[in-house]
Amino acid sequence: MRNAYAVRRSVINPYLVRERDRRRHRELAAVLVISLSVGVCLIAYVWLHVELLRVGYRVHLLEESYEDTLHSMSLLQLEASYLSSPRLIEERAVTELGMRKPELSQVIFERELR
Repeated sequence: MRNAYAVRRSVINPYLVRERDRRRHRELAAVLVISLSVGVCLIAYVWLHVELLRVGYRVHLLEESYEDTLHSMSLLQLEASYLSSPRLIEERAVTELGMRKPELSQVIFERELR
């Protein structure tokens, strides 16, 4: 025997028009608003998380660049102090420029200028 719900009955009134269920539309609208709200919140959360990661990587790269710059600066300061030593300057003046120490007759003292 077939189930009573499975029996197909013919429509008695062919001009029967089904009314729209307003409550169902309100429920559908509420579900849609809630779903969109949750979706927007999830998208905002993901966007913020991605931005946080991007900024973190940028900060890390800037810190590495800063440390490299400090290291280069310390090396340059060390080289500048080495190159400005009087012994090295005198040695380079003699070998590269052909200079020599002045003789006593070539030296002018401050007292003589007055």
